[in-house]
Amino acid sequence: MSKLVLVRHGQSQWNLENRFTGWVDVDLTPKGIEEAKEAGQALKAGGYKFDLAYTSELKRAQETLKLILEKLGQQDLTTIKHKALNERHYGDLQGKDKAQTALEFGAEQVRIWRRSFDIPPPNGESLKDTAARTIPYFEEKIYPDLVNGKNLIVAAHGNSLRSIVMKLDNLTEEQVLALEIPTGKPLVYELTASKEIKKLGYLQDLLPVTP
Repeated sequence: MSKLVLVRHGQSQWNLENRFTGWVDVDLTPKGIEEAKEAGQALKAGGYKFDLAYTSELKRAQETLKLILEKLGQQDLTTIKHKALNERHYGDLQGKDKAQTALEFGAEQVRIWRRSFDIPPPNGESLKDTAARTIPYFEEKIYPDLVNGKNLIVAAHGNSLRSIVMKLDNLTEEQVLALEIPTGKPLVYELTASKEIKKLGYLQDLLPVTP
């Protein structure tokens, strides 16, 4: 059956600097580049080939996808870019250092903005808001491609992928708040005969252990 691979972009410069990134375009760090290449190598080792790719409008996700596809020898794969897959918009917090933001607004307020399901930061999105754009896009665009037998890779972001995984894994609001999507680690799903999407796990856990 067709496969769906979700992968969060490799470490970005603002991940490294512990800053709220959101929709700001930032580059991958050298570590992030290596994470993307390692993801591509793992997919190659697993024999994965894709019929179509999806990514966000942000270059850290696009660059991660590009490096993965280069490892797979699929540089020319048709790729659909859409803002529905963008990271959660952090509004007035974008670009701010997270530790400094806690000093400015109070650690508890920042924790609420970051970890509540439906309370957004000023002029930004909550995870609920993010899910309101990612899930319909997934259902209307990505899921039909799976049903049509296409193997897909989606390169996106921590929160846009969390909201999709919430849907796929039937997580509660409380469960999704505890979910962390690591950078550069492909997460694999498979479409079943009954057209349901089954989680197989992180790719590194699925590959045979080499002696």
